[in-house]
Amino acid sequence: MTAPYEPLHHTEAAPPRWGITLPLPGLTIDRHRFLVERLPDLGYTDVWSAEGGGTDAFTPLAATAAWSSGLRIGTGIVPVHTRGPAVLAQTAATLAQLAPGRLLLGIGASVPAHVTDINGIPFDEPFKRTRDVLRFVTRALRGEHIAGDFDTFSITGYRLPHPPADPVKVILGALRPGMLKLGFTEGDGAITNLLFPQDVPKVLDAVGPQPPGKELVVKVFVCPTEDTDYAHRATRPFLAWILNRDPYRKFHEWLGNGDLLAETHERWAAGDPEGAQKALPDEVVDGLFISGSPEECRERILQYHRPGVTTIQLYVSLPPEVFVSRARLLDTLARLGPAAGR
Repeated sequence: MTAPYEPLHHTEAAPPRWGITLPLPGLTIDRHRFLVERLPDLGYTDVWSAEGGGTDAFTPLAATAAWSSGLRIGTGIVPVHTRGPAVLAQTAATLAQLAPGRLLLGIGASVPAHVTDINGIPFDEPFKRTRDVLRFVTRALRGEHIAGDFDTFSITGYRLPHPPADPVKVILGALRPGMLKLGFTEGDGAITNLLFPQDVPKVLDAVGPQPPGKELVVKVFVCPTEDTDYAHRATRPFLAWILNRDPYRKFHEWLGNGDLLAETHERWAAGDPEGAQKALPDEVVDGLFISGSPEECRERILQYHRPGVTTIQLYVSLPPEVFVSRARLLDTLARLGPAAGR
Protein backbone atom coordinates (compact mmCIF):
# COMPACT_ATOMS: atom_id res chain seq x y z
CA MET A 1 0.00 0.00 0.00
CA THR A 2 1.30 3.43 -0.86
CA ALA A 3 1.66 6.12 1.78
CA PRO A 4 -1.63 7.74 2.81
CA TYR A 5 -0.29 11.17 1.95
CA GLU A 6 0.98 10.49 -1.55
CA PRO A 7 0.39 13.67 -3.59
CA LEU A 8 -2.36 13.24 -6.17
CA HIS A 9 -2.96 15.38 -9.25
CA HIS A 10 -6.56 16.53 -9.46
CA THR A 11 -6.35 19.65 -11.61
CA GLU A 12 -8.16 17.94 -14.49
CA ALA A 13 -11.28 17.35 -12.37
CA ALA A 14 -14.15 19.81 -12.16
CA PRO A 15 -14.41 21.47 -8.75
CA PRO A 16 -16.44 19.35 -6.34
CA ARG A 17 -19.20 20.49 -4.07
CA TRP A 18 -18.17 20.73 -0.42
CA GLY A 19 -20.50 19.57 2.30
CA ILE A 20 -20.30 19.35 6.05
CA THR A 21 -22.00 16.86 8.35
CA LEU A 22 -24.26 18.39 10.99
CA PRO A 23 -24.70 18.52 13.88
CA LEU A 24 -21.05 19.01 14.74
CA PRO A 25 -20.01 16.70 17.58
CA GLY A 26 -20.25 18.68 20.81
CA LEU A 27 -22.79 21.22 19.52
CA THR A 28 -26.52 20.54 19.79
CA ILE A 29 -28.61 21.18 16.68
CA ASP A 30 -30.39 24.21 18.19
CA ARG A 31 -27.03 26.02 18.31
CA HIS A 32 -26.25 25.64 14.60
CA ARG A 33 -28.28 28.38 12.97
CA PHE A 34 -25.42 30.91 12.93
CA LEU A 35 -23.22 28.30 11.28
CA VAL A 36 -25.75 27.24 8.64
CA GLU A 37 -26.34 30.86 7.69
CA ARG A 38 -22.59 31.43 7.19
CA LEU A 39 -21.70 28.19 5.39
CA PRO A 40 -22.23 29.59 1.84
CA ASP A 41 -19.86 32.47 2.65
CA LEU A 42 -17.25 29.86 3.63
CA GLY A 43 -17.66 28.06 0.31
CA TYR A 44 -19.71 25.13 1.52
CA THR A 45 -22.58 24.07 -0.73
CA ASP A 46 -24.13 21.16 1.17
CA VAL A 47 -25.24 20.06 4.62
CA TRP A 48 -25.32 16.34 5.26
CA SER A 49 -26.53 14.25 8.16
CA ALA A 50 -25.99 10.68 9.26
CA GLU A 51 -27.89 8.25 11.43
CA GLY A 52 -26.61 5.62 13.80
CA GLY A 53 -26.94 5.74 17.56
CA GLY A 54 -27.25 9.50 18.14
CA THR A 55 -29.01 12.24 16.17
CA ASP A 56 -31.59 11.22 13.59
CA ALA A 57 -30.85 12.02 9.97
CA PHE A 58 -33.80 14.21 9.08
CA THR A 59 -34.22 16.79 11.86
CA PRO A 60 -30.87 18.53 11.19
CA LEU A 61 -31.78 18.79 7.51
CA ALA A 62 -35.24 20.20 8.25
CA ALA A 63 -33.59 22.84 10.44
CA THR A 64 -31.04 23.59 7.72
CA ALA A 65 -33.78 24.00 5.13
CA ALA A 66 -35.54 26.47 7.45
CA TRP A 67 -32.35 28.44 8.02
CA SER A 68 -31.02 28.44 4.43
CA SER A 69 -32.72 28.74 1.06
CA GLY A 70 -29.69 27.73 -0.97
CA LEU A 71 -27.80 24.87 0.67
CA ARG A 72 -28.28 21.40 -0.75
CA ILE A 73 -29.16 18.83 1.91
CA GLY A 74 -28.50 15.09 2.01
CA THR A 75 -28.72 12.07 4.26
CA GLY A 76 -25.55 10.06 4.36
CA ILE A 77 -27.02 7.62 5.27
CA VAL A 78 -30.37 6.39 6.61
CA PRO A 79 -30.45 2.62 7.32
CA VAL A 80 -32.99 0.75 5.18
CA HIS A 81 -34.01 -1.63 7.97
CA THR A 82 -34.99 0.87 10.66
CA ARG A 83 -37.80 2.67 8.77
CA GLY A 84 -40.51 1.20 6.58
CA PRO A 85 -40.25 1.91 2.83
CA ALA A 86 -43.35 4.14 2.82
CA VAL A 87 -42.16 6.05 5.89
CA LEU A 88 -38.85 6.74 4.13
CA ALA A 89 -40.67 7.96 1.03
CA GLN A 90 -43.05 10.13 3.08
CA THR A 91 -40.23 11.67 5.07
CA ALA A 92 -38.21 12.46 1.96
CA ALA A 93 -41.22 13.94 0.20
CA THR A 94 -42.04 16.13 3.20
CA LEU A 95 -38.46 17.34 3.49
CA ALA A 96 -38.40 18.05 -0.24
CA GLN A 97 -41.22 20.55 0.29
CA LEU A 98 -38.83 22.58 2.46
CA ALA A 99 -35.91 22.27 0.01
CA PRO A 100 -37.34 21.78 -3.48
CA GLY A 101 -34.75 20.42 -5.89
CA ARG A 102 -32.07 20.42 -3.18
CA LEU A 103 -32.54 17.05 -1.46
CA LEU A 104 -30.45 13.91 -1.80
CA LEU A 105 -31.82 10.88 0.01
CA GLY A 106 -28.90 8.64 0.94
CA ILE A 107 -29.96 5.17 2.09
CA GLY A 108 -27.93 2.08 2.86
CA ALA A 109 -27.53 -1.16 4.74
CA SER A 110 -25.63 0.38 7.68
CA VAL A 111 -24.17 -2.16 10.14
CA PRO A 112 -25.76 -4.68 12.54
CA ALA A 113 -24.73 -2.57 15.53
CA HIS A 114 -27.09 0.20 14.37
CA VAL A 115 -29.88 -2.07 13.17
CA THR A 116 -29.99 -5.04 15.52
CA ASP A 117 -28.02 -4.13 18.63
CA ILE A 118 -29.86 -0.89 19.42
CA ASN A 119 -33.12 -1.31 17.46
CA GLY A 120 -33.81 -5.03 17.83
CA ILE A 121 -34.37 -5.43 14.08
CA PRO A 122 -32.77 -8.38 12.26
CA PHE A 123 -30.02 -7.38 9.84
CA ASP A 124 -31.37 -9.68 7.16
CA GLU A 125 -30.25 -9.73 3.50
CA PRO A 126 -28.74 -6.23 3.55
CA PHE A 127 -28.05 -6.08 -0.19
CA LYS A 128 -31.52 -7.23 -1.20
CA ARG A 129 -33.19 -5.00 1.38
CA THR A 130 -31.26 -1.98 0.13
CA ARG A 131 -32.09 -2.80 -3.48
CA ASP A 132 -35.80 -3.27 -2.69
CA VAL A 133 -36.05 -0.05 -0.68
CA LEU A 134 -34.22 1.82 -3.45
CA ARG A 135 -36.69 0.52 -6.03
CA PHE A 136 -39.71 1.32 -3.87
CA VAL A 137 -38.60 4.81 -2.85
CA THR A 138 -37.57 5.92 -6.34
CA ARG A 139 -40.94 4.85 -7.73
CA ALA A 140 -42.86 6.37 -4.82
CA LEU A 141 -41.09 9.71 -5.16
CA ARG A 142 -42.16 9.78 -8.81
CA GLY A 143 -45.78 9.47 -7.70
CA GLU A 144 -46.32 5.90 -8.89
CA HIS A 145 -48.78 3.51 -7.31
CA ILE A 146 -46.84 0.55 -5.92
CA ALA A 147 -48.25 -2.84 -5.02
CA GLY A 148 -46.80 -6.33 -4.95
CA ASP A 149 -44.01 -8.46 -3.63
CA PHE A 150 -40.38 -7.46 -3.30
CA ASP A 151 -37.80 -10.00 -2.15
CA THR A 152 -37.68 -8.59 1.39
CA PHE A 153 -41.17 -7.12 1.88
CA SER A 154 -44.64 -6.94 0.31
CA ILE A 155 -46.74 -3.84 -0.31
CA THR A 156 -50.53 -4.04 -0.48
CA GLY A 157 -50.72 -0.71 -2.22
CA TYR A 158 -49.24 2.75 -1.74
CA ARG A 159 -49.03 6.07 -3.53
CA LEU A 160 -47.61 9.31 -2.18
CA PRO A 161 -50.46 11.84 -2.05
CA HIS A 162 -48.05 14.73 -2.70
CA PRO A 163 -44.94 13.55 -4.57
CA PRO A 164 -42.14 16.12 -4.90
CA ALA A 165 -42.56 18.53 -7.78
CA ASP A 166 -38.78 18.65 -8.16
CA PRO A 167 -36.81 15.39 -8.38
CA VAL A 168 -35.21 13.93 -5.27
CA LYS A 169 -31.96 12.11 -5.96
CA VAL A 170 -31.70 8.74 -4.20
CA ILE A 171 -28.14 7.53 -3.63
CA LEU A 172 -26.74 4.48 -1.87
CA GLY A 173 -24.18 4.13 0.88
CA ALA A 174 -21.79 1.82 -0.93
CA LEU A 175 -18.45 0.21 -0.14
CA ARG A 176 -17.93 -2.63 -2.60
CA PRO A 177 -18.68 -3.26 -6.29
CA GLY A 178 -22.16 -4.75 -5.95
CA MET A 179 -23.61 -1.83 -4.02
CA LEU A 180 -21.63 0.75 -6.00
CA LYS A 181 -22.97 -0.60 -9.29
CA LEU A 182 -26.51 -0.78 -7.91
CA GLY A 183 -26.30 2.86 -6.85
CA PHE A 184 -25.32 3.96 -10.33
CA THR A 185 -27.56 1.65 -12.36
CA GLU A 186 -30.80 1.94 -10.41
CA GLY A 187 -30.18 5.00 -8.26
CA ASP A 188 -28.63 8.41 -8.66
CA GLY A 189 -25.19 7.44 -7.42
CA ALA A 190 -23.40 6.49 -4.23
CA ILE A 191 -21.69 7.76 -1.12
CA THR A 192 -18.58 6.05 0.21
CA ASN A 193 -16.33 6.68 3.18
CA LEU A 194 -13.42 5.62 5.39
CA LEU A 195 -10.95 5.02 2.61
CA PHE A 196 -7.50 6.36 1.78
CA PRO A 197 -7.11 8.85 -1.09
CA GLN A 198 -5.27 6.25 -3.16
CA ASP A 199 -8.26 3.92 -2.80
CA VAL A 200 -10.57 6.27 -4.71
CA PRO A 201 -9.53 5.06 -8.20
CA LYS A 202 -10.55 1.50 -7.32
CA VAL A 203 -13.98 2.75 -6.30
CA LEU A 204 -14.24 4.72 -9.54
CA ASP A 205 -13.23 1.67 -11.56
CA ALA A 206 -15.97 -0.35 -9.88
CA VAL A 207 -18.51 2.35 -10.68
CA GLY A 208 -17.55 2.45 -14.35
CA PRO A 209 -18.71 5.19 -16.73
CA GLN A 210 -20.87 7.72 -14.91
CA PRO A 211 -23.88 9.14 -16.76
CA PRO A 212 -24.40 12.88 -16.37
CA GLY A 213 -26.17 13.86 -13.19
CA LYS A 214 -25.03 10.90 -11.11
CA GLU A 215 -23.35 11.56 -7.77
CA LEU A 216 -20.26 10.08 -6.15
CA VAL A 217 -19.93 11.51 -2.67
CA VAL A 218 -16.79 10.80 -0.66
CA LYS A 219 -17.10 11.31 3.07
CA VAL A 220 -13.84 12.39 4.72
CA PHE A 221 -13.26 12.41 8.48
CA VAL A 222 -11.26 15.37 9.81
CA CYS A 223 -9.95 16.45 13.22
CA PRO A 224 -8.32 19.85 12.64
CA THR A 225 -5.73 20.09 15.39
CA GLU A 226 -1.95 20.07 15.51
CA ASP A 227 -2.09 18.18 18.81
CA THR A 228 -1.44 14.71 17.41
CA ASP A 229 -1.87 13.00 20.77
CA TYR A 230 -5.31 14.55 21.19
CA ALA A 231 -6.30 13.65 17.63
CA HIS A 232 -5.30 10.02 18.16
CA ARG A 233 -7.13 9.79 21.49
CA ALA A 234 -10.24 11.33 19.97
CA THR A 235 -10.36 9.25 16.80
CA ARG A 236 -8.70 5.87 17.48
CA PRO A 237 -11.65 4.36 19.46
CA PHE A 238 -14.12 5.14 16.66
CA LEU A 239 -11.81 3.80 13.97
CA ALA A 240 -11.17 0.58 15.86
CA TRP A 241 -14.90 0.10 16.32
CA ILE A 242 -15.99 0.84 12.75
CA LEU A 243 -13.14 -0.94 10.98
CA ASN A 244 -14.02 -4.09 12.88
CA ARG A 245 -17.61 -4.06 11.61
CA ASP A 246 -17.97 -6.76 8.99
CA PRO A 247 -18.90 -4.42 6.07
CA TYR A 248 -15.81 -2.27 6.64
CA ARG A 249 -13.52 -5.23 7.22
CA LYS A 250 -14.59 -6.66 3.85
CA PHE A 251 -14.33 -3.21 2.26
CA HIS A 252 -10.68 -2.81 3.21
CA GLU A 253 -9.88 -6.37 2.25
CA TRP A 254 -11.29 -5.60 -1.20
CA LEU A 255 -9.27 -2.38 -1.34
CA GLY A 256 -6.12 -4.33 -0.53
CA ASN A 257 -5.61 -3.00 2.98
CA GLY A 258 -6.24 -6.29 4.78
CA ASP A 259 -2.66 -6.82 5.94
CA LEU A 260 -2.54 -3.34 7.42
CA LEU A 261 -5.57 -4.13 9.59
CA ALA A 262 -4.92 -7.81 10.32
CA GLU A 263 -3.72 -7.36 13.89
CA THR A 264 -6.61 -5.11 14.93
CA HIS A 265 -9.04 -7.66 13.50
CA GLU A 266 -7.35 -10.50 15.38
CA ARG A 267 -7.47 -8.66 18.70
CA TRP A 268 -11.08 -7.58 18.22
CA ALA A 269 -12.12 -11.13 17.37
CA ALA A 270 -10.35 -12.31 20.53
CA GLY A 271 -12.53 -10.00 22.64
CA ASP A 272 -9.84 -7.38 23.23
CA PRO A 273 -11.21 -4.00 22.04
CA GLU A 274 -8.47 -2.03 23.82
CA GLY A 275 -5.85 -4.18 22.16
CA ALA A 276 -7.60 -3.66 18.83
CA GLN A 277 -7.32 0.11 19.29
CA LYS A 278 -3.61 -0.12 20.09
CA ALA A 279 -3.04 -2.40 17.11
CA LEU A 280 -4.27 0.20 14.65
CA PRO A 281 -1.17 1.56 12.91
CA ASP A 282 -0.70 5.31 13.18
CA GLU A 283 -0.74 5.52 9.39
CA VAL A 284 -4.29 4.15 9.44
CA VAL A 285 -5.43 6.58 12.12
CA ASP A 286 -3.79 9.53 10.36
CA GLY A 287 -4.96 8.41 6.93
CA LEU A 288 -8.61 7.70 7.69
CA PHE A 289 -9.22 10.51 10.20
CA ILE A 290 -7.14 13.45 8.97
CA SER A 291 -5.56 15.76 11.52
CA GLY A 292 -3.21 18.73 11.48
CA SER A 293 -3.70 22.46 11.02
CA PRO A 294 -6.81 23.39 9.01
CA GLU A 295 -4.56 24.24 6.07
CA GLU A 296 -2.78 20.88 6.26
CA CYS A 297 -6.09 19.09 6.53
CA ARG A 298 -7.44 20.94 3.51
CA GLU A 299 -4.51 19.88 1.36
CA ARG A 300 -5.08 16.26 2.30
CA ILE A 301 -8.84 16.52 1.76
CA LEU A 302 -8.14 17.66 -1.79
CA GLN A 303 -6.32 14.38 -2.41
CA TYR A 304 -9.72 12.68 -2.48
CA HIS A 305 -10.88 14.69 -5.44
CA ARG A 306 -10.63 12.79 -8.71
CA PRO A 307 -12.63 13.09 -11.91
CA GLY A 308 -15.95 11.46 -11.09
CA VAL A 309 -16.05 12.56 -7.45
CA THR A 310 -18.85 15.13 -7.33
CA THR A 311 -18.93 16.00 -3.64
CA ILE A 312 -16.55 15.99 -0.71
CA GLN A 313 -18.52 15.54 2.51
CA LEU A 314 -16.65 16.40 5.68
CA TYR A 315 -17.27 14.92 9.09
CA VAL A 316 -15.45 17.39 11.34
CA SER A 317 -14.51 16.54 14.91
CA LEU A 318 -13.34 19.80 16.47
CA PRO A 319 -11.07 20.05 19.52
CA PRO A 320 -12.67 21.73 22.57
CA GLU A 321 -10.75 24.99 22.23
CA VAL A 322 -12.49 25.71 18.90
CA PHE A 323 -15.83 26.01 20.68
CA VAL A 324 -14.72 28.97 22.84
CA SER A 325 -16.38 31.38 20.41
CA ARG A 326 -18.41 31.45 17.23
CA ALA A 327 -15.63 33.41 15.56
CA ARG A 328 -13.07 30.70 16.35
CA LEU A 329 -15.34 27.97 15.02
CA LEU A 330 -16.13 29.83 11.81
CA ASP A 331 -12.46 30.68 11.27
CA THR A 332 -11.48 27.02 11.61
CA LEU A 333 -14.12 25.88 9.12
CA ALA A 334 -13.17 28.70 6.74
CA ARG A 335 -9.49 27.68 6.76
CA LEU A 336 -10.49 24.06 6.33
CA GLY A 337 -12.95 24.56 3.49
CA PRO A 338 -13.06 25.51 -0.18
CA ALA A 339 -13.12 29.29 0.25
CA ALA A 340 -9.61 29.13 1.73
CA GLY A 341 -8.23 28.43 -1.72
CA ARG A 342 -9.80 31.44 -3.40
